[in-house]
Amino acid sequence: MDYDGGFHEVETDGKLLLVYHHPKYRPIPQIKSTSSPDEAANQDHPSLPLFLCPLARARKDYHGTQHELWWLTSSPEYVISTTRADNRANHHVLPLFWCNNEKFSIHGGCRICYNSNLEKYATYVCLRCNFVAHRDCMYFPHTIKISRHNHRISHVSSLRHEKYPCGVCHQSIDGGYGAYTCHKCGDYAVHSRCALGKDVWDGEEMEGIPEKDEDDITQDAPPFCKISKGLIHYFLHDHHLLLEENILYDENKLCEACVMPIFEEKLYSCTVCDFILHETCLKAHRRIQHALHPHLLILKTINNISSDFRCDACWRSCGGFVYQCPKEECDFKLDVRCASISEPFDYQGHEDPLFLSLDPEKKLLCEVCKDTGRQVLNCIKCDFIVCMECATLPYKARYKNDKHFLTLSWGEEGCEKYWCDECENSVYTYFYWCNDCCTILHTFCLFGEDPYMKPGQCFELYRKKFQILAKRNISRPICHYCMKPCQGKIFKTEDSTTCSWRCASCIQ
Repeated sequence: MDYDGGFHEVETDGKLLLVYHHPKYRPIPQIKSTSSPDEAANQDHPSLPLFLCPLARARKDYHGTQHELWWLTSSPEYVISTTRADNRANHHVLPLFWCNNEKFSIHGGCRICYNSNLEKYATYVCLRCNFVAHRDCMYFPHTIKISRHNHRISHVSSLRHEKYPCGVCHQSIDGGYGAYTCHKCGDYAVHSRCALGKDVWDGEEMEGIPEKDEDDITQDAPPFCKISKGLIHYFLHDHHLLLEENILYDENKLCEACVMPIFEEKLYSCTVCDFILHETCLKAHRRIQHALHPHLLILKTINNISSDFRCDACWRSCGGFVYQCPKEECDFKLDVRCASISEPFDYQGHEDPLFLSLDPEKKLLCEVCKDTGRQVLNCIKCDFIVCMECATLPYKARYKNDKHFLTLSWGEEGCEKYWCDECENSVYTYFYWCNDCCTILHTFCLFGEDPYMKPGQCFELYRKKFQILAKRNISRPICHYCMKPCQGKIFKTEDSTTCSWRCASCIQ
């Protein structure tokens, strides 16, 4: 039998199909049915895929440990496919047919997903070139947009070079297997299954959809425009902002975006009201493509969505700016600190770069706070893991009773020689300390339980309206829930006073 043949595009019922024609048979007729004649005649074998090869074939399918072959004695003259034929492949678009050669051996793994485990899935082979693939992998989308890259990526049957680092898991890709690549960036590639992960791809096939200029966030408009030297207009504020330098530390002056105090950085302050921004926060992009979410995120002020929100990466309650997904069915939000995390991430507490964990469902233990449940960053060289809450703590901070900066430090676990100067309790794995004065503070004692909630901010919880008041250094009211003095910010209603968002949420 002549092994040459190919697929041809034929339109039927308004739908473009691919029809396989073998030279042994008569010319391609009008389409009669999208089913193989064998499929109707043989009820004792499983359903065939929509596209077949008219050569002798059998299916190699595994059910647990049972290995069975279903024989097909006749061949259909014409076979219909709704799947795109990959003309770049060297197996003449015969990926899904069934081999009836009992001596045929499968070497390696699936050429699409790079998974060597073939025994748990229906596997299809090409007699001509030994191409092997899982049935499900043959339906992978051709062109997609993922969260880990600014451009679209497309599936190819092999790579130009032998080794590529995967843009998602950062492990090497064998160039002889299928992968997704970017046609704009010559050195970017992703494992097929990594590209289709839950938080990496949004499930939309982009093939045939024109790529718009506004989809490229690298061409986004800047967040501010310059009026004159030191004077700008910021896109999320009505008044002009003025550059200020050499600012004295004031714990009550907070950046509107990150809700952290102004230490020694340059700041921009409003010429009319109390609006203040760090210079770094001022430069935050209007839109970002973050590795934790497959959709674009839009920068908004807190008043655009509600009076507060909970960050989906660190789980902290926040009152600053938010990066929010604009899709109605999606409620994903990031605070500006977590949104600033990019890969590779240079963390002060570890010598090697860190990368975002691939599986957020896994409850991994943070090496710093010893807690689980949050999104984490991990080292691909060792087992070091840090959660997003700890990773975004400022490296330097100020304390009211020390004229120097305190730096974030990591001490020996269980070392009782460290004592917090604020609460006088033991300090364990991480803390802020002054090398000149030996001042040591827990992060909780330095920033409070709700460091990213702003004094003056109002929010509604269980139909009660709360207002956040600044902490008091002289008289500290008693929390109506935990019955302890309010050490930090005060959460006030008409009939209750609580010391934190946690206690406020317990007041019914």
